[in-house]
Amino acid sequence: MSAPVRFRFAEFVLSPRQRLLLRNGTPVALIPKYFDLLHLLIRRRLDAVSKQVIFAEVWSDVIVSDGALSQAVRTLRRALGDDSREPRFIRTVARHGYQFVWGEVSEEPDEASVRLTVESFKAAHPVAVESPTETIGSLVDRFVAVAATGEEEDARDLAERLHQLGTAEAMTRITATPGHAPAVAVMRDARWNVPTAGEVPLLSDAEAGKAMLALIRLRLSSVRAQIARRWAGAAAAGAIGGAAAGICGGVVLYLAPMSQARLQSSLALAAIGALAGGIGAAGVGAGLASAEVLARSRRALALVLCGGAAGAVVALFAHTLLQALLEGLVGVHFSYSGGAIDGLILGAAAGAGYGLATRQPPGGGLAAPSGAARLKAAVVTGASCAVAGAVLALAGRLLVGGIVHDVAQSSREAQLVLAPLGHLIGEPDFGPMTRAILSGFEGGTFGFALTLGLTRR
Repeated sequence: MSAPVRFRFAEFVLSPRQRLLLRNGTPVALIPKYFDLLHLLIRRRLDAVSKQVIFAEVWSDVIVSDGALSQAVRTLRRALGDDSREPRFIRTVARHGYQFVWGEVSEEPDEASVRLTVESFKAAHPVAVESPTETIGSLVDRFVAVAATGEEEDARDLAERLHQLGTAEAMTRITATPGHAPAVAVMRDARWNVPTAGEVPLLSDAEAGKAMLALIRLRLSSVRAQIARRWAGAAAAGAIGGAAAGICGGVVLYLAPMSQARLQSSLALAAIGALAGGIGAAGVGAGLASAEVLARSRRALALVLCGGAAGAVVALFAHTLLQALLEGLVGVHFSYSGGAIDGLILGAAAGAGYGLATRQPPGGGLAAPSGAARLKAAVVTGASCAVAGAVLALAGRLLVGGIVHDVAQSSREAQLVLAPLGHLIGEPDFGPMTRAILSGFEGGTFGFALTLGLTRR
């Protein structure tokens, strides 16, 4: 195994082992992802590193937009005292990526620990940078004007500079300016990119409503394409999972004692499962993706609330279509008014499981675990939904299998009556335990497939 090395260039030293960037011996504060990006560019300094490679190596566990990468590079340039027009350190390679271009980079053993003095520690974790009041005032005036015009890149750059100068003083001046809502939104969003940034309150602001709407537009605008892809992935995975669950249920029903079902019945159950799973996963997936984008401070709570709300809305729509399909298959009218409550509970359970299994991406973005972490997230979310499905069944609520059974039982065509499933566990009919097991299986399959689709890169 090769010994760890540190990189020395110009007045800087980068120590990957200690995760420190020093300028003339004084630490420079960087958020973890930005440190990783600088390390990657220096390691690969002979190459123009593509955006795809950067996303794969630095943001491997999260999905972010090109704008987030541009933001990271701007912050690094500011930390290094670089200029994008005449770069000393980081060059933009048009339509490709970035390259570290300082010619004299030396590598040396990274063995001795850097001992920070009190002054160095304060420099790495400043509360505010001493600056003349006029400088902060002029920056605030320019920032509020730029934020109002919608020039996001310039507004973010000014917001980060104000956070470095002192969030509290900057916010006092900003909120004293009429029409400051867009500026507050940018300050709130930019604080995740500055390690020393303070709090940016929203609810106590005089223009709280406008600021919140501006923040929602700001966060959605940068990741609309990613949300659309995740929505499509969730819908497709939900449909596949529902179809697979329907086929499995149909085969088990065919093999059950005293069953009148034919093997072809599994195709009907697969069609019903695909429709319900696809619609349900599309709705809940959209809710979870939106929650990740909009709520960084209370991510877990937002996932539960948005997942539940989306589940309730989509369940009403799904039940209407599902009832129409069932009536077409078995010719019996069936009415069930509890879909919203079922969707609310199942969607909230999906949000709780997903929030528990995936961590808050530093600096924002959409969680995208891979490999074993992705499988773990799917299992945890599936387990949460399985418990919710079983509880709903024990409370007398109906998921897809229960609706199919009740409709088929009322018709002259009994092939899809699920009572034989009860015989497999010793119940004389489609009893409460059979309903709980079936609903738990449905919920677990739904949560598992939803998560796999939602985290597809």
